[in-house]
Amino acid sequence: MASSSRRRTGTTYQVFLSFRGPDTRQGFTDVLYHALVDAGIRVFRDDEELRKGEEIGEELLRAIDDSKIYAPIFSRGYAYSKWCLIELTKMFESKNRSDGKKIVPIFYDVTVDDVKLKTELYAGALSKHMEKFGTDTVKQWEEALRRAGKIKGWELKDTGYLGCRKSKYPNH
Repeated sequence: MASSSRRRTGTTYQVFLSFRGPDTRQGFTDVLYHALVDAGIRVFRDDEELRKGEEIGEELLRAIDDSKIYAPIFSRGYAYSKWCLIELTKMFESKNRSDGKKIVPIFYDVTVDDVKLKTELYAGALSKHMEKFGTDTVKQWEEALRRAGKIKGWELKDTGYLGCRKSKYPNH
């Protein structure tokens, strides 16, 4: 956790985007990022905000603590990324420590049941992580995914045109 003495001026973000780069960076996430920035919202996303020379993990975790709203973009490959799962777990930890922080999930080309581990898509990804990261870590990731699946959010389907179309709004 970053202490207040380590925070730099102007590093508070209104929104933190968590996403699996190969799935959505060049499509939906890019469109969402620019729409938020054009609306005057300060947004963190890893590809433009990380400073050269800083450890990626440290900067990402600090940005989560320094953000008010978290938007995990659950895509087909999200649960296969250890960093996406670390970010999601950190979002819940930060939210639990601070009133007013919100998690707004976006289910992009996946279902809420995928995120709740009721299908093989995310459950299979976590099974693969079990060998490398162990039971305790994977259990934390499972809990974070299940909790995220219970939060109202948006289900979007990839149509190939600007990344998505609304299928349900919100998902609950």
